[in-house]
Amino acid sequence: MNREYHKWWSKHLHRDMELLVFGHAGAKVLVYPTRDGRFYEYETIGMVNALKHKIEQGWLQLYCIDGIYSESFYCNWAHPSGRIQRHQQFELYVLNEVLPFMHKKNPHPCVISHGLSLGAFHAASIAFRHPEQFKKLVAFSGRYDLTLSVESFDDLLDGFYNEDVYFHTPSHFLPNLDCEEWLEKLRALDIILVIGNQDPFLENNQQLSYV
Repeated sequence: MNREYHKWWSKHLHRDMELLVFGHAGAKVLVYPTRDGRFYEYETIGMVNALKHKIEQGWLQLYCIDGIYSESFYCNWAHPSGRIQRHQQFELYVLNEVLPFMHKKNPHPCVISHGLSLGAFHAASIAFRHPEQFKKLVAFSGRYDLTLSVESFDDLLDGFYNEDVYFHTPSHFLPNLDCEEWLEKLRALDIILVIGNQDPFLENNQQLSYV
């Protein structure tokens, strides 16, 4: 299996960012890590090995990127407005650095947005905001409203709310979306939300699936 390590200075994040590529061809899968995960997490937890056959056959190519969650939503010392701003910078990194890198390496037209836990939020939020960039969303055990307090999970923005929070929260902006062009692109997106029956965010997933 082809395995590549890449690192570059991100002009949007003003720091080094690392990623791993697995495979040589096929549909491109953009993989976001969990809250405390790194770019190598998907390999460490055995997911790359589980997809080994599809990767080696040239059906899938994985791009496993780093998260900056400790600098954004889990940066508790920062004002919530700064947390959402840092998340916006991360989105720009994905759109203007990672996706062009993927397209340059592999011309396959299919791009899949995929994440686990907090990575599922990122996969969904960015795909829903920019559906023209993706063909499919596969999100595992995600929460799609970071302002919710559920069981031991706190509101990650401490009650702060503005337009930026609204437009980066799928559970908030999607139900009110009335731009037909945007809606048409969303309807073309293949969406898979995976959640356990006992997960505290089951209701949040169900509500989003009804939109």
